[in-house]
Amino acid sequence: MPIRPAVSGDDDALWAILEPTFRAGETYPIPRDVSREAALAYWRSPGHAVFVLEEDGEVLGTYFLQANQPGSGGHVANCGYVTAPAARGRGVARRMCEHSLEQARAMGFSAMQFNFVVSTNESAVKLWRSCGFKIVGRLPGAFEHPRLGFVDALVMFRRL
Repeated sequence: MPIRPAVSGDDDALWAILEPTFRAGETYPIPRDVSREAALAYWRSPGHAVFVLEEDGEVLGTYFLQANQPGSGGHVANCGYVTAPAARGRGVARRMCEHSLEQARAMGFSAMQFNFVVSTNESAVKLWRSCGFKIVGRLPGAFEHPRLGFVDALVMFRRL
């Protein structure tokens, strides 16, 4: 499954992946009624290196890579990942995580941190742990899940 930098011509495919995830409201602290323009502006924020994973010309996943903090925190990377609903369970997220770790090393980062992993997103927590991330913090009730109410968010970290 090849991964390449996203280009402006990918915006329809990005929106097709981002919209169902953001609308569900279960994994990202993005307004559920976010517009296409606002979602793409968030995903393509300045400082985000955006990538897409393709299979047979179809975009199945996307991620962004950025410095977790500016200045003295700039040696730690941060990413956000979204897999197309129809492609879940096919190794897309694992492949994107592996690629992001390689990219982060190549860009000179020495660690990667996920600031806000929703604790009820069990498949993501399990995957990130299998990729070497450890839970280093818990934010009690930091995320308002649409069905479960207030749930914890996790901070996850690994050295590169």
